[in-house]
Amino acid sequence: MIYFDNAASTKPCREATEAFARAAAHNYANPSSLHKGGIEAEKIISAARKAILRELPGGGSLVFTSGGTESNNLALLGIKAPKGEKQRKIITTAIEHPSVANPLDKIEQDGFSGLYSATVLRLSPAAGQSFEDRIIAAVDQDVHMISVMAVNSETGFIIDTVKIYEAVKSRFPKCIVHTDAVQGFMKIPVNGDLISISAHKIHGIKGVGGLFVRDNIRLSPLYYGGGQQGGLRPGTEPAELIAAFGAAVENYNYNHTHFTQLSKHLSKLLEDFDGVNYKRNSRDNLPHIVNFSVNGVKSEILLHCLAESDIFVSSGSACARGKKSPSLLAFGVKEKDADSALRLSFSHENNTDEIEKFVEVLKAGIKRFKR
Repeated sequence: MIYFDNAASTKPCREATEAFARAAAHNYANPSSLHKGGIEAEKIISAARKAILRELPGGGSLVFTSGGTESNNLALLGIKAPKGEKQRKIITTAIEHPSVANPLDKIEQDGFSGLYSATVLRLSPAAGQSFEDRIIAAVDQDVHMISVMAVNSETGFIIDTVKIYEAVKSRFPKCIVHTDAVQGFMKIPVNGDLISISAHKIHGIKGVGGLFVRDNIRLSPLYYGGGQQGGLRPGTEPAELIAAFGAAVENYNYNHTHFTQLSKHLSKLLEDFDGVNYKRNSRDNLPHIVNFSVNGVKSEILLHCLAESDIFVSSGSACARGKKSPSLLAFGVKEKDADSALRLSFSHENNTDEIEKFVEVLKAGIKRFKR
């Protein structure tokens, strides 16, 4: 099997699966229980939390969630309504993940906490312009919140959230900055008042994520229960998954050189392909994510063709489930090219031999299906 879909989900690393197995076998007690078993389970959670917080900005806490989608929803829908009767604004981008885009649609429709109306400004990247500078320039005293992703999951496009956070806070310290760092965490520096992360993007196990909350930010829970995690995310914490998350963080290493070699090798092999629109990764993109289009062949057809040879790629965000990508359209990709887009996303286990096999099968598939 050749697996090139790591932006959707990574293979759990050995350390993560071992940490999960140990906790499942020996620390299965409820972390909220007051007996020795519960105390030991809570110690595992605390150790993992400390390991993860070391990779995030200081001055905040970490709330464990079920993953990036819940973290984004808690950050956006849990924010308290701003005081005052004025209409408030939110700034985001047109390339956000659905777990950000859809909650913001709801806020625009219903208002903050159902009380105060809000308008959402969605900015698109533009060639030759600093996207960060455009986002910063759009902020004024009526902007209550900014929500931007650190890395786009379909293209690898980077948004410098450190620059945005520092510039916005220096001028408008009350403006809340949310960063969707699900794809960027452990790969690039990130910053924000609220930062969403997920374990299964960095070789942890699916089912656990986190939301970094800066100390001066107040959120309301999305639902209610026994009061775990300060009442912000009630429910019994999955110590096994959290232990694996911590282990994944402690053992993760983003090998920029290796990924650059893979993407350059793919570029070289594709450059003579007739009808392949390939955008070479630049300094604005992380090299482990590559997106290109094949003229005349829809993505779904090529995905099935590649899968017949046990080669697994994606047509974009896994959450889109084959729908036309609004993110690619916001990047200026034509609709027909968006319909034929393929995304490859690498891990440290991938190699150039796999790239060559992929290109060989792709070439045969294009010859077979192109009209």
